[in-house]
Amino acid sequence: MESVKFINMNAKHSSIFLLALIFVLILASANAKIHEHEFVVEATPVKRLCKTHNSITVNGQYPGPTLEINNGDTLVVKVTNKARYNVTIHWHGVRQMRTGWADGPEFVTQCPIRPGGSYTYRFTVQGQEGTLWWHAHSSWLRATVYGALIIRPREGEPYPFPKPKHETPILLGEWWDANPIDVVRQATRTGGAPNVSDAYTINGQPGDLYKCSSKDTTIVPIHSGETNLLRVINAALNQPLFFTVANHKLTVVGADASYLKPFTTKVLMLGPGQTTDVLITGDQPPSPYYMAARAYQSAQNAAFDNTTTTAILEYKSPHHSNHSHHHSKGALKKKTKPIMPSLPAYNDTNTVTAFSKSFRSPRKVEVPDEIDQSLFFTVGLGINKCPKNFGPKRCQGPINGTRFTASMNNVSFVLPNNVSILQAHHLGIPGVFTTDFPGKPPVKFDYTGNVSRSLWQPVPGTKAHKLKFGSRVQIVLQDTSIVTPENHPIHLHGYDFYIVAEGFGNFDAKKDTAKFNLVDPPLRNTVAVPVNGWAVIRFVADNPGAWLLHCHLDVHIGWGLATVLLVENGVGKLQSIEPPPLDLPLC
Repeated sequence: MESVKFINMNAKHSSIFLLALIFVLILASANAKIHEHEFVVEATPVKRLCKTHNSITVNGQYPGPTLEINNGDTLVVKVTNKARYNVTIHWHGVRQMRTGWADGPEFVTQCPIRPGGSYTYRFTVQGQEGTLWWHAHSSWLRATVYGALIIRPREGEPYPFPKPKHETPILLGEWWDANPIDVVRQATRTGGAPNVSDAYTINGQPGDLYKCSSKDTTIVPIHSGETNLLRVINAALNQPLFFTVANHKLTVVGADASYLKPFTTKVLMLGPGQTTDVLITGDQPPSPYYMAARAYQSAQNAAFDNTTTTAILEYKSPHHSNHSHHHSKGALKKKTKPIMPSLPAYNDTNTVTAFSKSFRSPRKVEVPDEIDQSLFFTVGLGINKCPKNFGPKRCQGPINGTRFTASMNNVSFVLPNNVSILQAHHLGIPGVFTTDFPGKPPVKFDYTGNVSRSLWQPVPGTKAHKLKFGSRVQIVLQDTSIVTPENHPIHLHGYDFYIVAEGFGNFDAKKDTAKFNLVDPPLRNTVAVPVNGWAVIRFVADNPGAWLLHCHLDVHIGWGLATVLLVENGVGKLQSIEPPPLDLPLC
């Protein structure tokens, strides 16, 4: 249900004022619309891999509904929780300027929506175009509670590339043949790594290589000669993924709702949370081709789901353009077998590096060159010794008698449980969090080398780091080899940032600063920090609020690989966060 809202005028206002107001509204909004949606979160029977699960969905759909808006539009989404779990919805990559109350991470910007409760998310998307997505931000609910958020240019404005004939969202997901909440709860009990998933999915379907799946394989139609846009989203819970299409080149034109200087590639790598917009041209002999995705696995000796999900790129003859997304039943069943692409080896870091080095903004951009706050955050795993009152069953971490954990700068993040950080900050409630998150590691060490065991156990805490409004910020994100090095997709809420450099080994300001791209670096909301390496991001802290910075592998955020950047209000209303909505859920 969509509506364009006009301001209600009563008759006694002069018509001149009315005309002037309408003129201003038209100029200011340039057709900006308000889109109203209702999301009902509820358990729904979903059958995959021969077995039906009562999965948590939005509006009974898996994946959830695709929201389509134009740059400048406002979304009003009423979320009603009819499930048995707490829930929140995060609008991944939306800047949320001054509307941090609508960001969604549980106990960071709001208390969760309790079973039976509801909350309305209201926010305007301004200056962002491309593909974002939305997902639950509470426990592991996002395994099935997610969907695409498509932002087209303002009405009447073109794409900065030839207009594609058709557009298809490609949501890469991860499926457990179990209740995902039970999977994470079991891991929390044992202190070990959670069970790996049983399938990956494309638009909710595992595809032909899994049992009981081929009749529902996702079909992506294309006509010979036409160029289409694929909006690829990695919505998997815990796995970076390679994506490719047999015999077809992909031209990357955008990522995380920012345009890029186009480049052509055979394969994409997306960390969870990342999106990539690619053009694909129907320039091959008309026969079916598989699109496929499988794991990029950078951690050593860690179990992972090594299966492959597929969809079918199907050439349509121009006369019957039925853009159906399932196999037509009946006589046409004797189809030719689709051509299978080759995918990179699971641990092919070289392909990942070459791919990420190709990212550039379309033109020169305004990167902060003077830095006011320079931060250095280690990101990585850790282990806790077994607490005295825990039996061996509860300490099945990587070394006998330990439990898995994770940290940034040796602080393992603990969420509050009775009020959100943003509420505590806004209302001045003491005792909820502290602002002493360190700006650099408390101990300097050889981050990617052989790390002394004495540094493996972090300190738990609910610590935030304060940023002054308008300050120009640089953060070095440094992977560590504690337990195992790994590629970590680090996501910052409320901001896009420039990735000015990436590299391997330990970041060395003296020699690595020379490698910074301060001309046309890409603008992203999630950076894949290289395994055993580092990435440097820059942004201006122009959005007041409490913004979660975390690894988007849900297993790691549960272990504490997160912190909060607390951006203070500036001067006056336009540099301050809006007051909280009246229906903000109470704890």
